[in-house]
Amino acid sequence: MPSGQQARAQAAAITPGKPSPAAEAAPAVPMDRVMALFGGHRLSPAQRRIAQYIIDHLTEAAFLSITDLAERVGVSQPSVTRFATSLGYSGFPALREALQPIALSAVAGAPDTREEIRRNELQAAIDAEIENLEHLRRLLGDPGQILDVGRELATSVPLTILGLRISVSLAEYFAYAARRIHPDVRLVTRGGSVAYDALLQSREAGGTWVLAFAMPRHAHETLAAMRAARRTGLRIALITDLTLGPLVDEADVTLTAGTGSRLVFDSYAAPGVLAASVLQAMADANPERTQLRLEGYEQAAEQHNFFLDD
Repeated sequence: MPSGQQARAQAAAITPGKPSPAAEAAPAVPMDRVMALFGGHRLSPAQRRIAQYIIDHLTEAAFLSITDLAERVGVSQPSVTRFATSLGYSGFPALREALQPIALSAVAGAPDTREEIRRNELQAAIDAEIENLEHLRRLLGDPGQILDVGRELATSVPLTILGLRISVSLAEYFAYAARRIHPDVRLVTRGGSVAYDALLQSREAGGTWVLAFAMPRHAHETLAAMRAARRTGLRIALITDLTLGPLVDEADVTLTAGTGSRLVFDSYAAPGVLAASVLQAMADANPERTQLRLEGYEQAAEQHNFFLDD
């Protein structure tokens, strides 16, 4: 009889396909619509700063003049014009015209009073995490990308998991779980030459992929380690909160999930669910290996009495 974990792995197998009609019919929230304007475009560092400012200050930025926006971001007016044209608009006025109805819909959907927004700051933090999870839910309406990443990671032997500084906890969780379904998982939680040596050894041993976690504040060490991985010939899957930036530019594939930032330290509900979804996709990619490894793990646990009875 399958163990509880084995049964969950089988029952939770991800079904590929297109989003349901209900999901397709659901209106996109304002931030999703803004992201859609920027997605798929390679932007310069200055252009990424403009995009990030618009994302962070949508209701203001959509009504600024080109002069005011350039001053707020700290770039030149020609940089703003080039940013708009790189997105396919004739100039900044055309981009602003596209942003304004999105900004107005965001204002129309916002609660009018502080009492309607929250009862206390802890509830506000939970509300923000719920929004992050809702955004992730929409992104996973079509699970094709998750399934593709899971297949790639499952076939990389060894598989390297990279997480430095604040991202160590997510990397450790992923590596701990992945070792139950994958024959050779290597965890890298230190930067510099230690990371480079580990990445080189993984590549020499036949590994093809690294899964990197990068949560804010984003460390230069993480970027250096990702570039080192690329130099060794490893491909990089990145789980982060960013949609733009140098980390994303270094990755072969990027999966994004927002972090909760309303408390003194960030919280990671959505990135945690995203990591668990990638683990499920890895399990789906090789169900026979998953079954055998989970059975072996459960037998070892029973023999050594690792756990209390449920």
